[in-house]
Amino acid sequence: MSLPRVPSARVGVPAAAVLEVLDGWQERGLELHSLMVLRRGAVAVEGWWSPYDAATPHLLYSLSKTFTSCAVGLAVAEGLCRLDERVVDLLPAHVPPEGVDPRVAALTLHDVLSMSTGHREDTLDTAWGTDPDDLARGFLRIPPDEPVGTLHTYHNTCTYLAGLVVQERCGTGLLEYLTPRLLEPLGIGPGHWHGDGQGHELGFTGLHQRTEDVARLGLLLLQDGVWEGRRVLPEGWVALMTREHVANDTDPTRGPDWRQGYGYQVWRSRHGYRGDGAYGQFCLVVPEADLVVATTAATEDMQGVLDVLWERLLPALDRVDEDAEAAAQERLADRLAALALPVVGPVLPPGGTSYEASYVAPDAGPLAPFAEGTRLTASADGARLRLLLELPAEQGAGAAALSLLCPGDTWGDGPAGLLVRGGRTDAETVEVDLVLAETPHRIRLVGKGTGELAGAWNVTPLAGARLLAHVAAQVAAHDPAHVHDADGLRGPR
Repeated sequence: MSLPRVPSARVGVPAAAVLEVLDGWQERGLELHSLMVLRRGAVAVEGWWSPYDAATPHLLYSLSKTFTSCAVGLAVAEGLCRLDERVVDLLPAHVPPEGVDPRVAALTLHDVLSMSTGHREDTLDTAWGTDPDDLARGFLRIPPDEPVGTLHTYHNTCTYLAGLVVQERCGTGLLEYLTPRLLEPLGIGPGHWHGDGQGHELGFTGLHQRTEDVARLGLLLLQDGVWEGRRVLPEGWVALMTREHVANDTDPTRGPDWRQGYGYQVWRSRHGYRGDGAYGQFCLVVPEADLVVATTAATEDMQGVLDVLWERLLPALDRVDEDAEAAAQERLADRLAALALPVVGPVLPPGGTSYEASYVAPDAGPLAPFAEGTRLTASADGARLRLLLELPAEQGAGAAALSLLCPGDTWGDGPAGLLVRGGRTDAETVEVDLVLAETPHRIRLVGKGTGELAGAWNVTPLAGARLLAHVAAQVAAHDPAHVHDADGLRGPR
């Protein structure tokens, strides 16, 4: 069940405007990983920055929340829960034995879906610290600071609770519940979702899906929950998801698109509404323009991603210059085909059979990608460079050794979903990019002539900086014998 593909001009998207968008992101130094533009129900533009591709799922961070909201809507329609039901009644097994504050007892499913529980700050870390074995019980021990419904706080624990309600009421995980009801009808491919260590999917983060899967969800929302003539989401649920339930305009330091109101796990935007996740994972829906835009990215300037779209794409819709369009389409096709991340280069030949060097990391603090004593050994392997990255045990994770082969100016496959590219940049220096291909994240490794190994993330993973934990979680996510237990990946957003 493939989406229709059409030349962008046929649906009123000028190629020149898309080129302007790509230029705008580049001018701002924003790192995009994928882009899909759908208009009038058809794919008008699509591109991936190599080595990212159309087939590989990408960590969505908090865009996961919008999928969780869909699950809640389906569960409400099936009579498994009600929006006005109290959380303590929906999750009785998680109520602390000592009872709860009356304000906590009054919280409803609506309150957690709209993130209007009255807490001034996200309770995620506090709740987990209060009860490491039961996040829901930890939350129920934390009274709100303000009257319920009067304050919006971006609150990951709220989404966790909403997702937990679905999982406990239906007796399955979120993905298992969503697959026959939402994912399969839309043709959304199999993904995976990180868990909480107690057998529940996180709900607020951790979902991995392809960019086209995100675009399909956006198209479903644009079509009011109907797909190819079949109602998939309950009637009225999209309107409930996407309307403002609580104002969020009290913080002038936030970007304008984060002050337009909040729905049920959906942000209102200056134009339309969106699901979004950290570092630029977006599902933008603009009903007045019959437009869906899906992106994956690795940028801290998420407002910049939106600004470029609002300034360069929206005003150009339906303004196709017929005389110039053919040439612009050709330029756009070339540009999309050439999209690529900035990479190490140029690299020298490995140095025959004689080249071998070893580099060791000093203590660079908790935000470094790896611990003190991490060792990178590089040696010649014909026309390629063979690397061994040895990560010492820490934080409950066992030591790991990653064997990598650098083909030079192309990407090579490594274990645990890693992609590798780089080599010697001079006689004594090795520089290598390691991409965690199912996430926004990559590391630039530099083995210096002094024998020191340095490393830096493009953007630091929210679940923790250590590469070791991410490799372990990636292995677990693709091993059917494991529940997706991501103790080291509990990070938010």
